[in-house]
Amino acid sequence: MSQHNNRGFASDNNAGIHPALLEAIARANEGHVIAYGDDPYTRRAESTLKKFFGNDSEPFLVLTGTGANVLSLAALTRPYNAVICAESSHINTDECGAPEKFTQCKLIAVPTRNGKLTPEHIQPYLQGFGFEHHVQPRVISISQSTEMGTVYTVEEIKAISRLARQYDMYLHMDGARLANAAVSLEADFRAITGDAGVDVLSFGGTKNGMLCGEAVIFFRKELAENFRYIRKQGMQLVSKMRFIAAQFEVYLERGLWKANASRANAMAQLLFEKIKDLPGVTITQPVQANGVFAVLSQRVIARLLEKYFFYVWDERRHEVRWMTSFDTSEEDIETFAGTLGSILEES
Repeated sequence: MSQHNNRGFASDNNAGIHPALLEAIARANEGHVIAYGDDPYTRRAESTLKKFFGNDSEPFLVLTGTGANVLSLAALTRPYNAVICAESSHINTDECGAPEKFTQCKLIAVPTRNGKLTPEHIQPYLQGFGFEHHVQPRVISISQSTEMGTVYTVEEIKAISRLARQYDMYLHMDGARLANAAVSLEADFRAITGDAGVDVLSFGGTKNGMLCGEAVIFFRKELAENFRYIRKQGMQLVSKMRFIAAQFEVYLERGLWKANASRANAMAQLLFEKIKDLPGVTITQPVQANGVFAVLSQRVIARLLEKYFFYVWDERRHEVRWMTSFDTSEEDIETFAGTLGSILEES
């Protein structure tokens, strides 16, 4: 494969670390503190998370997004339970079976057109309760924003939460890109999580400028009762926790979460505007966060991949995904759109 442009559109994970967060890590590197989260940095980060998600929430810092999702689900389930999720969800497609392996639960993957579940999608799978031959549905898991770049409204989340309550189930949210969704909705974090009926949140910062580090946030204290043991057994208790914690404190208190996500979302909108009318480009999803999905010819995809790294989302449909990041520039978009336009003219 040819040399790619350094600023590709494959994933917001491919971006670097925001300078202010690198500085926070460096400041936290002074001296010794007690390991495994018994330090002032972690206490301040937990206090800050409570400020943003509610004083009655219970946050726990972990290392990875997969770890946050798996341990969230483990805290809510027993091995005979089932988790209902969108077919495109990260827990179903991109975690190498980790949710099934570590929770021993069955994932029930529901087809959707836009990555979003609705009560109508979920209802047909709410059966077999109390019947010992069937797995017992226990959790509904949604992603905000979704893997298709779409965003749940507050009312849509509340509708799913009401359905979960009706069947004595829990609502989990994969919030790896929660900041992008909050910016899109012009809402604060609490309004689209705990206040909307989410029971447990996987809150991510890695895709929005952090080095690493996620948080599992419980909105019902009783669900968090034994989580410290689950986190340790799940290999997500970080010894040098202060370096994750220092990032979260700065990320939230200085408003970096919003500035970074706003930039990424704006660049996705700019990309959409630049390419939406190009002959040979079909946009397949509403551009609501920081992802643009489009169908191109196979030949155009191959030629564009010689210049830029990105993922072919659905090979059967020739659908591609382009992700923007907190450090994507207008020049990046202009150059990419120009390159795509030239390839289309020549094809």
